[in-house]
Amino acid sequence: MRVIQQPVDLKPEGRRICAAIGVFDGVHLGHQQVIRRALGDARHAEALSVVITFDRHPSTVVAPARAPLMLYTNPQKLRTLQQLGVDVVLMIPFTGEFSRIGGEEFIRSLARDIGQLKSLSVGSEFAFGARRSGNVALLQKLGAELGFTVHGLAAVALDGETVSSTRIRQAIADGRLDEADQMLGRTWSLSGRVVPGKQLGRTLGFPTANLDTTGLILPPTGVYVAHVVVEGVPHRAVLNIGLRPTVEGAAPAPRVEVHLLGFNGELYGAELEVFFILRLREERKFASLEELRRQIALDVETAARMFE
Repeated sequence: MRVIQQPVDLKPEGRRICAAIGVFDGVHLGHQQVIRRALGDARHAEALSVVITFDRHPSTVVAPARAPLMLYTNPQKLRTLQQLGVDVVLMIPFTGEFSRIGGEEFIRSLARDIGQLKSLSVGSEFAFGARRSGNVALLQKLGAELGFTVHGLAAVALDGETVSSTRIRQAIADGRLDEADQMLGRTWSLSGRVVPGKQLGRTLGFPTANLDTTGLILPPTGVYVAHVVVEGVPHRAVLNIGLRPTVEGAAPAPRVEVHLLGFNGELYGAELEVFFILRLREERKFASLEELRRQIALDVETAARMFE
C-alpha cells in the first residue's frame, strides 16, 4: 500500500480511480462499508482503490476547542487500511489554508489532479469543504458533470443505534471496551511512542515505559492486564492509567505507564500498541512508596498467574 500526501503524487499510469473519502478515525464498521464499496468498484473496473483522508481531525484546525480525542494514531489507521486491501492512501495535510477551500473547489481540483476518477464513496451524511459546503448532493451534481459515480452509503447500526466514532469514544471512556470492539469490528488498541519519564518504576524495581498518548481517548484510570506489541512482537504486560497520586499529587492529565513482564530491553522512541485484557483495580493513593511497591508486586504476580 502506498501513502501519498498530494493528489498529483498518485500517478495512476492510465488506470481509473475508485475512491472513498472520510476522516475514518477508528475505521469502524460504518467506515468499512464505505471503503469496501470503493474496493468492490475497483475490482470490477480493474481500477486503483484509493482512500482519501486527512492527517488530523479537521476540528483541530477549524474548531480546536471542540476537537475530539482520537481513537487511533495515523500509523494505526494506515495499518488497518492496509489490512482491508487498499491500494493507495492519500493522506492530505489538513492545514488552515486547506480548511478554507470550498467543497466544490476541492472536488474539482481532486478530479483534475487524481487522474480518471470512476467512482467516489462516502457516508450519506458526509460534509466537507469550508463551512461544510459540500455534501452528497453536490457530489452527485459534480459526478454527473465530470463523469464519476457517487455512492452515499447509509450509516451502520448496532443494537438499534448508529455506529460512529463519537459513540465508540464514549464506550471506551466508560470502560465498555467489548462494546467498542463490536463497533470497530476488531479489538480496540491504544498506541503511543515511549517517552522519557521520571524512572520511579525502575527505582521501585518495576521499570515502566511512559507512552505519549496526547490527543487520544483513554479508558478509565486504573491498573490493567494487557498484551503489548513492540515491533510486531507481543509481550505480556501490566499497565497503569492514572494521575500518580502517591508520588506527586494530582497530575494535570492521566499518564499511561507500561511494565512488560520479563522484558529488559530498551524502549525509548519505540511505538507500543496496547491491547487491554481486563482491569485489575482502580488507581488509589498509598501511604508510602513502599506500600505502592508492594501493591505493584502483587499486581504483577496476579497478572503473571492470569497469563499462565
